[in-house]
Amino acid sequence: MPGLTTGLNGHESAEALSPFDSMDFIERHKVSTTQESATSASASSAATAVSTPRSLRWRVVDIAVASVVGVVSAFIFWAAVFVYDFLGGPLEGALPGLSGLLNGLWLFAGPLALIIVRKPGAAIYAEIVASVLEALMGNQWGIETLYIGFIQGLFAELAFLFFAYKVWNLAVTTLSGTLAGLGCWGYSFFTHLQAINWNGSYGLANLVTTLISGALLSGIAMWYLARGLGRTGALDQFASGREVHKA
Repeated sequence: MPGLTTGLNGHESAEALSPFDSMDFIERHKVSTTQESATSASASSAATAVSTPRSLRWRVVDIAVASVVGVVSAFIFWAAVFVYDFLGGPLEGALPGLSGLLNGLWLFAGPLALIIVRKPGAAIYAEIVASVLEALMGNQWGIETLYIGFIQGLFAELAFLFFAYKVWNLAVTTLSGTLAGLGCWGYSFFTHLQAINWNGSYGLANLVTTLISGALLSGIAMWYLARGLGRTGALDQFASGREVHKA
């Protein structure tokens, strides 16, 4: 096989290669081609990884499932009033402010929707849907239900927003439920309970019990509920459901 060499005078001249030289040239050419292909593939993969970030855009299925969470939550919120009427009095009798342990019954829609759908705004959306339906069914708060729902959903979002919607675990979900409780407590005190000293015995007891209720009922309980739903296959269209099968 002919090859090209460069003479001392800088001009290229052709000379015959021995069979061994020819085979060596072919092997070196193959290695060079393979290395170039690998480098090109690696660069292409890196470019693809950079150009295709995780999508936070809502899909139709995201809207549908978040809506279902909101609708189901609305019925539970509406029924929770009867639970509060039954247990709230005895709890307040035991310790003023202790009824805050029941507030988690109105806080879970946001964290649950978020950990299932994993899209920004899911908590606010689910809480608004639940609030609208609850108000339409009739309750003591009327249109104010929407304001409360928005605040609770917003505070639930803050936990995941702090981690740029990239961390989805039990700890952050618990924090989400706790912050929803903080929003609930804050709205109540600054709109209806101004006459009560917020840092007095009642205010502090109600704050602590509301935060505990939010963490347990709206955080931890919702995390395990979502995991349980994932095991049934109902959430296979979501990363939250597929993760359960991989675990």
